Amino acid sequence: MPLNCSSLATKFPHTLGGLKTTATTTTIHVGRGGFFNLFNKTHQNNSLYIASLSLNKRNSSQRYCLSSSSSSFVMEDTKDMGFSTLEPGKYSKELDIAVRAVQMACFLCQKVQESLISKTTSQVQAKDDNSPVTIADWSVQATVSWILSETLGSRNVAIIAEEDVQTLSKADSAGLLEAVVQTVNDCLAEAPRFGLKAPGTSLGSSEVLEAISRCNSTGGPNGRFWALDPVDGTLGFVRGDQYAVALALIEDGEVVLGVLGCPNYPMRKEWLSYHHRYHRIISKLTPPTSESWDKGCVIYTRRGSGEAWMQPLIQGHKKLVWPNSATPVKVSTIENPALATFCEPVEKANSSHSFTAGLAHSVGLRKQPLRVYSMVKYAAIARGDAEIFMKFARAGYKEKIWDHAAGVIIIQEAGGVVTDAGGRPLDFSKGMYLEGLDRGIIACAGAKLHEKIIRAVDASWNSSSL
Repeated sequence: MPLNCSSLATKFPHTLGGLKTTATTTTIHVGRGGFFNLFNKTHQNNSLYIASLSLNKRNSSQRYCLSSSSSSFVMEDTKDMGFSTLEPGKYSKELDIAVRAVQMACFLCQKVQESLISKTTSQVQAKDDNSPVTIADWSVQATVSWILSETLGSRNVAIIAEEDVQTLSKADSAGLLEAVVQTVNDCLAEAPRFGLKAPGTSLGSSEVLEAISRCNSTGGPNGRFWALDPVDGTLGFVRGDQYAVALALIEDGEVVLGVLGCPNYPMRKEWLSYHHRYHRIISKLTPPTSESWDKGCVIYTRRGSGEAWMQPLIQGHKKLVWPNSATPVKVSTIENPALATFCEPVEKANSSHSFTAGLAHSVGLRKQPLRVYSMVKYAAIARGDAEIFMKFARAGYKEKIWDHAAGVIIIQEAGGVVTDAGGRPLDFSKGMYLEGLDRGIIACAGAKLHEKIIRAVDASWNSSSL
């Protein structure tokens, strides 16, 4: 199904793609559904030039010419528009839909989180592993599943995701299911604001349950499937703190695109060290700025592009006009551990704070650790707000692929390095879990810093209690 983007045409009174003129955007379909919003009515030649489509690094550009049967227009640099510089059409449709779906999911989550904070925790249930789950988890999974299936075709979509329908299907969960169905329909009704088509009629309970249960892929080394964590960091979510919506596409065991929505990601690095509720109060006492705490973001990339991009979340009743003021993000250039900031999980249940603290001291890290819920840690490194993420799970804990896939590729394309503690790439081809993981996961802003951490792990491991 083609994206309903042409209705979102808008005026950009600034430079687009190197053209210093007001341009009206519309949709051009390229390749297998990829599109570029770059019509400029001041140009009337017969070719559409798309430059700077690097197939690997930023400084390696190549010019492509696409013929047009009608009047056509010139664009100097797709980077100004926030497009990955992979070959034209390669995963472009999938990335576009994924970003829009995550934008919608973040919109949904913000509404639910506000409700949870202002009311009670009656909408919070407990999963079998005693972790909290809210209507946001099921609602996001149903919404993203429906969007991917409708836009790409249900036969072409396989999804591996965290939630199932067992709890929602119980006789005593009628009220919870009703709330999920209402939340999903309220979100999907806003689809045109995000350049997507809304359902013709509201979804019923059976359709919502079907959308959730459709996420039953088992992953593996062959074929294509999506990995979705509808609300990563659910505990942070119900506490009014950090969480993320993570969506990645995996093909033949390799992550090929990743999208990470961070609704509460503050635009100022230092705010990450404080509880979100504190800044919600402070923001009400100070004049709003362009760097407001409430201005969340979506970070995304494609394999081999050498770039990652960040766009702000849609706020209020605004429409998403691609690429929504996208800006490139890049990892930090800090190589000295004494100057680096490292992230670790907030919860101690599945990570050893004592080992990471000892390791940080041995390698020369002097700053206080940045403890953040969810894959926001990956976003912090990709954006240059931190340099190191270390996670060493306790014995028996197995890392799930949806907790890492999107964040890993985003850091890698932003210039960073992510491996296990033995220096080997993470393997997403073994199904639901990251099988064969050597001790833990280490993400760094650069290769030199990564090498120092790996050496420190080897030196400290035998004396640890893990």
